[in-house]
Amino acid sequence: MHTAFVLGAGLGTRLRPLTNRRPKPLIPLANRPLITHAFDHLIAAGVKRFVVNTHWRAERYTEFFPTGEWRGCPVHFIEETPEVLETGGGIWNARKLLGDGPFIVYNGDILSDIPLPRAIAHHRASGNEVTLILRTTGDNRNVTFDAASGRILDLRKVLRPELEPRCLFTGIYLVQPQFIARIPAAQKISVVPIFHEMIRASAKLGGILLDEGTWRDLGTRDEYLAVAGPGNTIHPTATIGAGASLENCIIWENATVAPGAHLTRCIVADGAHASGEHRDTDF
Repeated sequence: MHTAFVLGAGLGTRLRPLTNRRPKPLIPLANRPLITHAFDHLIAAGVKRFVVNTHWRAERYTEFFPTGEWRGCPVHFIEETPEVLETGGGIWNARKLLGDGPFIVYNGDILSDIPLPRAIAHHRASGNEVTLILRTTGDNRNVTFDAASGRILDLRKVLRPELEPRCLFTGIYLVQPQFIARIPAAQKISVVPIFHEMIRASAKLGGILLDEGTWRDLGTRDEYLAVAGPGNTIHPTATIGAGASLENCIIWENATVAPGAHLTRCIVADGAHASGEHRDTDF
């Protein structure tokens, strides 16, 4: 699969105020935008071009990717306006850019190194119209999956509430182009009710369990700090004043920490200034 649709249009409300000035996929991780880690994961699996939907602070994407590419792969941005269209509407809105071939959908706010080539090979061999990548660990296990048949039986206990869902949906899925015809035209809609209709119609909605590797949803500051790891992450353009004490902090580009400041588990965003003594505070 040569094309990936990376979801970048979310509002990032759980990470505010860090996302007040940029979309969540552009928050820095290891001093570069989170979304570039998704790009690298996909490039390693054979993806050669990206389509990214945008909405909140859409102009920031072109600031971070002024040449419209990442490591030689073109990145096409498509803005959703006046409101975000959710996953299904976003795919439909980007249908012309996605082209006539199969594509991968990938949430732009996750960090993962799960073995995508295995999922791609499984998708091709199964003949599925859509294949969801699943895991058996995690807090939000809301997918009912029949491993014997490889089919998805339910999502969110809507169709088969008597069955206990045991799988987490990673937000990564492989899609044949005919799926787009199932999406109502020009509407704000999630893919989930469309998946429900596929199950009702006995369409080929399948899954693959991939517990190997890591998968993290960076939806909260606790997850963000945990992924950054112990110690401090300080952007080279940040200014740290003399005598400042930092413990498990993330300091973004062009941020300033005042002399003598004492910060613990704090995040100082781009251009922000932190002084005094603080714990678990975002600036």
